[in-house]
Amino acid sequence: MQTHPELQEHPQYFSKEIVQLADNVYQAFGFAASNVYMIVGDDSVIIIDTSESTSAATNMLNEFRKITQLPIKTIIYTHSHRDHVSGATVFANDDKPDILASTRFSDDSLAVATKHPLPTKAMQARTKRQFGIGLSYPDEFIGIGVGPGDRPMKGLGAGSLPPTRRIGDDGEQLTLSGIDLQLVMAPGETPDHMVVWYPEKKILFCGDNFYRSFPNLYAIRGTVYRDFDTWVETLDLLIDFNAEVLAPGHTKAINGASQVKTLLSDYRDAIAHIIEHTRNGMDAGLTIDQLANTVKLPDHLAEKPHLREYYGRIDWSVRAYCVGTLGWFDGNPTSLGTLAPSDEAKRFIDLIGGPDALINAAEKARSESDYQWALQLIDRLVFLDDASDNNRSIISKAKTLKAELLKEYAGEQINCCARHYYLQYAKELNASE
Repeated sequence: MQTHPELQEHPQYFSKEIVQLADNVYQAFGFAASNVYMIVGDDSVIIIDTSESTSAATNMLNEFRKITQLPIKTIIYTHSHRDHVSGATVFANDDKPDILASTRFSDDSLAVATKHPLPTKAMQARTKRQFGIGLSYPDEFIGIGVGPGDRPMKGLGAGSLPPTRRIGDDGEQLTLSGIDLQLVMAPGETPDHMVVWYPEKKILFCGDNFYRSFPNLYAIRGTVYRDFDTWVETLDLLIDFNAEVLAPGHTKAINGASQVKTLLSDYRDAIAHIIEHTRNGMDAGLTIDQLANTVKLPDHLAEKPHLREYYGRIDWSVRAYCVGTLGWFDGNPTSLGTLAPSDEAKRFIDLIGGPDALINAAEKARSESDYQWALQLIDRLVFLDDASDNNRSIISKAKTLKAELLKEYAGEQINCCARHYYLQYAKELNASE
């Protein structure tokens, strides 16, 4: 099927390799959705993050063992997302290492500090769609935007281990196997983020506070508000390290102090721009929908490869900021009470002249590649809840058309999460018929 030209380049970018960042520091890149780092000390090894699956972790460890046979005595988690902690059992093996994490570290994959029930079935369904789980490689699934598509999935999420030691909010300076490290709290993508600073080599392991894509300020799988302003403050903190190597949780490491500073500054400026322009628009009385369609990055940032919308998306971020700061109500009194989708659907269909007229309008939009409008039109039929035989046939036809529209629209997407969601949802619609 059709794939956006920029995404076609991703398989080559994410080719598997062990990258040497210093004489004793190595990055396992392209083996999984996230990176794993190894620091070789005097008599043992330090592992930073452990990947998304036991199978990927096994492949990485086999490559690391070609470099050193020293035991793994320390594992450091930068944060609690499953793609960073799920290979821990493989790296720990029988060495019984210390496992270090922030005091804010959460055993929940969404890093939500709550004991109350969450809508886990909805989250699981949306996670499957966001990450394209079940899509075929490479026809449908190229990669996740910040990681490869061609990677092992056996043992996905299966190998996490709880931390054995928690690092407090003040951070900590440690000497491990002759290696001096500084652990620093740095909330951003998650509130439990902790970065690792290796001052002798001037390497900063930054977790997911930076990667080669516009940041995922909102994850469509479902997540609590990610504090945009705090992420900006953390990027200022990261810049102040004056690192010569930036080792992110996803995508390739960055070399050169000037380049590291430029990329972190661009990231900070991009998030700050979204905050400022969304906030100003809200203060001017604009609605969420108006802002999502008008707030853009300035050209000098939008054209940067590390700010392309491969993983995060600007309009989703705008919506997240609005809801995260003022809640769901957009200020328009009409939004205080809306018709049920089925009721609105019936009224709209009557207004346009019946189901056939609506389908014709959707097909016309489709022929002009106006997929968003076509989807909004066809949803009026999908949401009909009249159980008459005639309506059942119409709804079935509408679902089939919606699945076709989603597949065609997916081919235009630069954002991998959107592409996956459209394709996976189309499969679900077809399976329901």
